[in-house]
Amino acid sequence: MAAAALQCCPLLSSPPASSILPPSSVRTPAVSRTGEARRRLQRCRCSQSAEGRSPGSSPPQLERLFSNVNQATMKHEPGSITGSVFLVAGTTVGAGILAIPAVTQEAGFLASAVTCVFCWTYMVVTGLLVAEVNVNTMCELGSGSVSLVSMAKRTLGTAGVRTVCFSYLFIHYALLVAYVARSSEILTNSLGIPLWESATLFSLAFGGLCYFGSQRVIGAVNGFLVFSIIASFTLLVVVASGNIQWSSLLETNFAAAPQSIPIIALSFVYQNVVPVLCTNLEGDLSKVRKAIVLGTAIPLALFLVWDAVILGTIPGFAESGAITDPLQQLRSSNGTVGPIVEAFSFLAIGTSYIGFVLGLTDFIADLLKLPSGQNKPLTYLVTLFPPLVLSLLDPEIFFKALDFAGTYGVLVLFGVFPAAMSWSERYSNDLEAPISPIVPGGKLTLSFVMGGALLVIFSEVFKDIMQLQGLH
Repeated sequence: MAAAALQCCPLLSSPPASSILPPSSVRTPAVSRTGEARRRLQRCRCSQSAEGRSPGSSPPQLERLFSNVNQATMKHEPGSITGSVFLVAGTTVGAGILAIPAVTQEAGFLASAVTCVFCWTYMVVTGLLVAEVNVNTMCELGSGSVSLVSMAKRTLGTAGVRTVCFSYLFIHYALLVAYVARSSEILTNSLGIPLWESATLFSLAFGGLCYFGSQRVIGAVNGFLVFSIIASFTLLVVVASGNIQWSSLLETNFAAAPQSIPIIALSFVYQNVVPVLCTNLEGDLSKVRKAIVLGTAIPLALFLVWDAVILGTIPGFAESGAITDPLQQLRSSNGTVGPIVEAFSFLAIGTSYIGFVLGLTDFIADLLKLPSGQNKPLTYLVTLFPPLVLSLLDPEIFFKALDFAGTYGVLVLFGVFPAAMSWSERYSNDLEAPISPIVPGGKLTLSFVMGGALLVIFSEVFKDIMQLQGLH
């Protein structure tokens, strides 16, 4: 059957077709704004030719809200699902995977595997909630790129904006400091150059990629890095799994599993790039959903295999009673595994660094009300320079801050807030959600998401207070 001819026409009354895709726009919403007034971002319908549909039938609706247009070639450049999957996977696979065996050793493999799957499901739901609110905010503001600041201001007001800004900036800068510090240590050990040169080289290389690279270039590099991570990870598993004691993987202590939730949740952080995904994929929530689910499924598989190899290979690791460095244990038990571990660690940190830089620059641009669709030197300078400087001081002073970020910041920013924003958007009389919810369950699901995060936070607060009392 011959393909039906497609013609894009607006759902609501709109300007002429010539104004729908103005040549000077990079991200072209289906509606333009004049003066102070803001019109709602219109969705489009595709009208098939008479040969392609039966008389009287309604035309199918496209989920794309706007078009990404290359300024130089004036060609439509829709976001790639494959590139988006790699962006999510690369952002998720970071330094957190290196710490998972250390925090799950007391619980054992089976209990930690259940915890990983639970945390993965939870973080997928919160990411979808962020995407839902983000696209609805784009529709209302008529903008092709909005971040958590605009989302929080629209749904939670001034208090929500302040909390989101503080949590977001703290988490991102803390993790970027850790990434630069760890990667510079790896480069210094491998190349024999001073630490400051390693840190500068890493920041310029990956930061320059984010600044100068197009969506396709960044997606291609991310894809290469993710495939390299999988290759080095596979080699690492083959080398390190020769002495796996399968019986040790059956040892389980579910009572100790909850204490690993903050670090595992931190390991699944990718929600910072969801606004970037929604913009790159032109507001198509079906594509965004697929990118989130597939992009986080790859790290889930890596986390489970990594945890099994470590907990099943190193003698007495699960019974040691103290948190030890799994990488150091691997190096001491198998001399050939050291370089592989370093390569895997560097690649994992590199992919996460790219995702966090993209997310933070977009956030800062929105916070400073800078025009979207342009590479702004100020946003990249503010993003890249502070972590570089702080990592060259004494990185150990940030370890407690990182632990705090994983325990409280991540669960507040990417646990409580997505559900709270979605609740306000869905059930407030002052807001309208033009996009149907993509997370089912209504108030029950949102209550579970908020309640689960608050339960873990309060339990950690109680534990910290008891530890402080024990010291006295």
